Amino acid sequence: MKLMKKSNFPSLWNERWLTDFFDTDRMFFDSDLLKPVSVPSLPPVNIREEEKEFVVEMAVPGMEKKDFEVTVENGVLTITAEHKVEKEETEKNFTRREFNYQTFSRSFTLPENVSDEKIIANYENGLLKLQLGKKVITKVPPRKEIAVH
Repeated sequence: MKLMKKSNFPSLWNERWLTDFFDTDRMFFDSDLLKPVSVPSLPPVNIREEEKEFVVEMAVPGMEKKDFEVTVENGVLTITAEHKVEKEETEKNFTRREFNYQTFSRSFTLPENVSDEKIIANYENGLLKLQLGKKVITKVPPRKEIAVH
């Protein structure tokens, strides 16, 4: 018994030689061009509802208060952050310069009972905390049917 190493090269002795030769889709889709590009992940968010407010907590360590922009427009809360760090070290024989750039944007559709005027944002110890105050929505009285006599 002989052990032979199998080659993926198409040959006449291989029953797949025509499909290997003409199957350009497989070569195209297996190429490095279509491998997923790593997308920066969005910071994790916890949202909880309390009696008088909604609380949104976002873990964003390494940022500063000035890096955040929080806006509300047409019932959509948008949190955007951009953090740039440029560090340069100069020694006797070399200079090292490093750049770090971090950015993200998240949007949330607000429920009808959130008041735009009652939103408070705080950033402390790597945690962005937004308190979204609720507004009182008057309840529509249920439909009442009146009998005709």
